[in-house]
Amino acid sequence: MIGIIDYGSGNLRSVYNAFCYIGADVKVCDVPGDLDRADKIVLPGVGASKDAMAGLVAGGYKEKLLENIGKNKPFLGICLGLQLLFDHSEESPGYSCLGLVKGEVKRFPAENGLKIPEIGWNAVNFTRKDCPIFSGIESGEYFYFVHSYYCAYSGEYTAAFTNYGVEYASALWKDNIFAVQFHPERSQERGLKLLRNFSII
Repeated sequence: MIGIIDYGSGNLRSVYNAFCYIGADVKVCDVPGDLDRADKIVLPGVGASKDAMAGLVAGGYKEKLLENIGKNKPFLGICLGLQLLFDHSEESPGYSCLGLVKGEVKRFPAENGLKIPEIGWNAVNFTRKDCPIFSGIESGEYFYFVHSYYCAYSGEYTAAFTNYGVEYASALWKDNIFAVQFHPERSQERGLKLLRNFSII
């Protein structure tokens, strides 16, 4: 069973509906104990990292999430769910995130005529073609993005990068941890393929 954490942030329902559409066994986890019963965990999210972390802590999810990831349970972070893997974000100075990856989350620079947030389709270029969630998907395919902050990270866990004025990590893979900056649930067939891949890991 795939458990989607309900911590009061954003696009949970569309992610749930996408997993249902592909026939996955999926449940919205509305109490922390549900994470123990899930085989895989998904952390979606839109909005501010400070509010998201407050929701995880207040709901009792943070420790359970870290505990289950530590047991090698497959995890998928989507959009803000990727950014929360880092230590902190420029969006919320002074507030800590999950600290599972060392790196920075920065706001897109307001220059070169770029609109902020980045909204729309952009190419995802693989650096790790062996990443299981990309099976059957070509490097350079377009996925749907909505975000004002990006992961300024180019370390060993980068699975894909995207360019929007700056080059940034648009997917991470660290052992059982997978995360994407884009929204697979809004990226048509290639996004559904990614969710199918995660569901069978």
